[in-house]
Amino acid sequence: MRVWVDCTAAAHPLVLRPIVERLRDRGHDVEITTREYGQTVGILERLGLDHTVVGRHGGGSTLSKGVALSTRSAQLARWARPRRFGLSVAHGSVDLAVVSMILGIPSAQMQDYEHAGLQRQLAWRAARRVLVPDAIPVEAMVRAGAAEKKLVRYPGLKEDYYLADFVPDPSVISDVGLTELGISSNRSTDDRVLIVVRPPPETSAYHAANPLYEAVLNRLAEADSAVAVLIPRTDTQRVEAGRRADPGLVVPARAIDAQSLIAYADLVVSAGGTMNREAVALGTPVRTIFTGELGAVDAKLEAEGLLLPLDDPASLELKKRSTLAGVQNPRDADFLVDGVLGAARNSDT
Repeated sequence: MRVWVDCTAAAHPLVLRPIVERLRDRGHDVEITTREYGQTVGILERLGLDHTVVGRHGGGSTLSKGVALSTRSAQLARWARPRRFGLSVAHGSVDLAVVSMILGIPSAQMQDYEHAGLQRQLAWRAARRVLVPDAIPVEAMVRAGAAEKKLVRYPGLKEDYYLADFVPDPSVISDVGLTELGISSNRSTDDRVLIVVRPPPETSAYHAANPLYEAVLNRLAEADSAVAVLIPRTDTQRVEAGRRADPGLVVPARAIDAQSLIAYADLVVSAGGTMNREAVALGTPVRTIFTGELGAVDAKLEAEGLLLPLDDPASLELKKRSTLAGVQNPRDADFLVDGVLGAARNSDT
């Protein structure tokens, strides 16, 4: 069977990689599309996943998002029509949902945040299968547009599946690795607290104003004993962070092995979701400054003490970690593969 996978944000190549690989192992012909947005293309290249770039992100306004959706969907429809796909798979790609509906391609969508905006809800309505963590109540997904009969509820975090075969690369914290990031290696890393920072999802519909982010950067700039690696979502965030000219704040110029960096970091401070959960999955201490509506997955992690909210950056404790790097709860991605293939086997929507 011919399968189409669309990656529209930086997390998607990571999330969908094991599904793509296992579909190919089972004999399916998989083609990947993506768009110019943040580090998405760079991560696909780093993972060695062949892909076709179609369109770009529309920006933060509703109007620009709508224009980008219609333009990219038209481009994807022309690309996909002659390929006669039997299945399409994404992690919340609205473009894929629209084109799949127009061309009659059975689609499967993954998602782990039930409070997404209207466009994402339309994608769930169009899909034949919607894969979500079992921490999200069925009733919440039904309210968001995913009928109960469509749901495939998987245990744990999506990060448990795509990190299951992950082995952290220690070279990221070697003198050479740190120098490549832009971190001076003239002082031993043993006495520096290494922090990974993720900015807010400013172009997402669920984004809320986040004054904590700048306050965190100010707090870290004052800490001589710490070095922070900021992994931006967009070029604008990269440029703005660079303008600060803080010697203890490093902004990589290209897509990096962020998962290895998280695994060896002493702390993660993130205003997003996926990087928070990657830290949990890898056993790295993490503080969240996400200001959107709390999802059920993160609420569960907070209740378990695995994800700690940060309300006052001045209280941020900067210290070396005592635990070892590594995947905490690996899970078999075959469960997800079977779930997405169910969309092609079942015509009941």
